[in-house]
Amino acid sequence: MSKIANFFRQLKEGILDNNPVLVQLLGMCPVLATTTSVENALGMGAAATAVLICSNIFISLLRKFIPSQVRIAAFIVIISGFVTAVELIMRAYFYSLYQALGLFIPLIVVNCIILARAEAFASRNKVLPSAMDGIAMGLGFTFALVIVATIREVVGAGTFMGIDIFGGHYSPVMIMVSPPGAFLTLGLVIAVVQKIRNTIDDKKRLEKLMKVEPKKNNLPQTEKKEELV
Repeated sequence: MSKIANFFRQLKEGILDNNPVLVQLLGMCPVLATTTSVENALGMGAAATAVLICSNIFISLLRKFIPSQVRIAAFIVIISGFVTAVELIMRAYFYSLYQALGLFIPLIVVNCIILARAEAFASRNKVLPSAMDGIAMGLGFTFALVIVATIREVVGAGTFMGIDIFGGHYSPVMIMVSPPGAFLTLGLVIAVVQKIRNTIDDKKRLEKLMKVEPKKNNLPQTEKKEELV
């Protein structure tokens, strides 16, 4: 498989097939807390993606030098360095976003998605596949954030990216921009995704059965006669 084809396969897996939030159910805390608006969701997703890519590359480079007994501690130290860099950049150039996200930027250090990819993938693979994995999982995380944030902002505030989309003729459902609304929205999105996945799986099973049945019916005439006897 070519590198480009492999990259698109990893992208599909990270965004759809094995989405870290909607399928693996990882990193739920920032999804619940930072999805009151699409702008916040994009900011959180970009920060986490940057840390994912950089930490995956660095851990992959050092994978043969990190003792297995202290690998988790080493991963956290590496991740915290990149989180600090991202936090300083956001504070310098995107201060309003930095204030909106608040504590959840430094908490990226212990985000289970980043730790999971470091342990399960980056520490066992070469640099390029690890970088691709960071991009795929980061985009998958951002995709989940934006989906939840879009629903919450549109229903809860009547806006999208801060722009009024109903022309003032809308009564916002305030619960959607509160913590209970975050749980409700995320639960509904996960349920819909799981329903779609189950439908696709059932369709694939049915197609396999349809392929097997004709083979059973197309037995040689001698075999059919023996069966009759």
